[in-house]
Amino acid sequence: MAKCDLKIALETAQKDAMRARNKERLGTIRLILSEIKRIEVDERIDVDDARVLSTLDKMLKQRRDSITQFTDAGRDELAAKEQSELEIIQSFLPAQLSADEIAAMIDEAIANADASGMQAMGKIMAVLKPKLQGRADIGKVSGEVKQRLMANP
Repeated sequence: MAKCDLKIALETAQKDAMRARNKERLGTIRLILSEIKRIEVDERIDVDDARVLSTLDKMLKQRRDSITQFTDAGRDELAAKEQSELEIIQSFLPAQLSADEIAAMIDEAIANADASGMQAMGKIMAVLKPKLQGRADIGKVSGEVKQRLMANP
């Protein structure tokens, strides 16, 4: 089975970071690759690009949470390290969508859903999530969908 493009890009970036002796970037890339390897071993699968994107999204969410906690605790040096890792992880994600593009996708998904009100939430998010994976913060999108559905019951 062929490797996914994102995993190949990560492995290439790892080699480049080794050659450049960029310890910080190398360490973060190794974290990503080890998480991917853990998934492959635990689930006995070869990951695809969608799974790598969801893993990167999960890692971004963890970094954002850590930054908030470290900042609140006055641990600025740890928050800066997490911020650096967050930026490196983001560099492997596709370009982020603008708020207008996200709003248009939400409008389209709501218009195509056969249900109305909060009952349609799961159906709409099931349509949006694959399209937005790695390109938008799914939590924020979910909040916006919920807000729109509550405004138009």
